[in-house]
Formats: sequence, C-alpha cells, structure tokens
Amino acid sequence: MPLRVVISGASSGLGLALARHYLERGATIAAFARRGELLQPLSTEFPGRAFCYALDVRDAPAVQNAANDFITRAGGPDVVIANAGVSVGTLTEYAEDIDAFQQVLDINVLGMVKTFQPFIAAMREAKQGSLVGIASVAGFRGLPGASAYSASKAAAISYLESLRVEMRDCGVKVVTICPGYIRTPMTANNPYAMPFMLDADEAAKRMVNAIERKTSFAVIPWQMGLVGQILKFLPRWSYDPLFANAPRKPRRSRNPV
Repeated sequence: MPLRVVISGASSGLGLALARHYLERGATIAAFARRGELLQPLSTEFPGRAFCYALDVRDAPAVQNAANDFITRAGGPDVVIANAGVSVGTLTEYAEDIDAFQQVLDINVLGMVKTFQPFIAAMREAKQGSLVGIASVAGFRGLPGASAYSASKAAAISYLESLRVEMRDCGVKVVTICPGYIRTPMTANNPYAMPFMLDADEAAKRMVNAIERKTSFAVIPWQMGLVGQILKFLPRWSYDPLFANAPRKPRRSRNPV
C-alpha cells in the first residue's frame, strides 16, 4: 500500500521538496501551509494524491479539522513530518522584537505539538508510524542574534526526546532531524558563510532515507553533526568570545517572520 504522509510547511523550501519527493514515489500526502495558493500546483500535478490544506500550525482547531479530513479521505498516516518553521534575527533589548520571539516559539515548538497531536490516536491504534520533527543544529548552542530560533530548536530537540520515550512501547517511532544549512528562502538572507550547504532536494532525499531507517536522531549533512558536537562541548570561556562578534541574521524589521 502506498505511504500516507503529512507534511507541514509544505509550500516552499524543504517542505515542498519533501512533498514532491514522496509524491514522486507514489505516496499520498497531506500538505499543510499558510500560503495555500502555493500548494495548488501539487494538487494539479498529483490529483487524488496531494490533499492541500491552507492553515497555520498555530491554529490547533484548523490542524485538527485538516487531520480529520485527511484520515477520512485517505486513512491514518504512516509518517507525520512537522517541518513548519520560521527564522529571524532577534535581540532581547528591543521591545519590538518580543512579537518575533512569540511567533518563532509558537510556530517552531507549539506548532510541532499541534501538528502531531491529532494523528497520535490513529497511529497508536495502528501500532505503527513515524512522527518526524525538523529541529536544527542551531539548537545545540545559543547563537548570538538568533536567540529565539536557537531557543526554539533546543526546545524542539528536548520535546522530541520526551515524545520518543513516551511512544516507545506503542509502536510509533519518533525521529529527530537536525539539518545544517539548506538552500531555501529561510537561509537566503544570511550574511555569513554557510558550510556544507545542501540543496533542498538533496536534503529531502537524505531525510527520507533517515526516516525510512527509523533513525532516532540524525544530523544532515553528517559533517554538520561534527561541527555541532564541537560547538556543543566547547567550554563557555572559549565559546563566548569566539562567537561574540559573529555575523548575525537580520532582525525582523529587515526580514519579516
């Protein structure tokens, strides 16, 4: 039977690449995105297999309604990928950045919870399936100028670990994926070098391979895993001065959420 896959943030970048990868392999998908008009080409190209839902993952009732509709029309999902996310430079000293903090944390953390929740009962009943959370290497250490994003991805990593243990005995696998740099609109305005950058299609291919292997935790590409581990274990007396003057992502006034 073809796979049934749910993907949030599917209108562009990594989410769209994941959606197309699964569709081209014969899967049936539910594609969630705020910009619903960008999902329509999937419906046209893959009629009857691409179910598109214009919604915001912060809106739990909307996600629940979409989940109910997809389960009714296609059946319970085999894979749910919480990919929706935003990144913007933030500085605590500016009152106008508080709203950006709120949005980043709501989308990147609570949006993941709200994406998974409506599907867990069906997956528990089937005693199978994978819940996949897209975190980031940025969650390994607090990056200056990206405090909201780093905090959200660190929270996502911890949340997914808790969920993995909770699901351990019910047949549902939880997969944490921490990408490095991927060539998407999210990274287009980064004013610094981005080593080991992958195109979205290549990143999607590697992620799907990790999901199929039911890997509990994967860093993609693996080279960024080494970089992340080095940063993670750098002592504070070394890390702080090393990154104090590092280039920073533009704040919201220059790069809206």
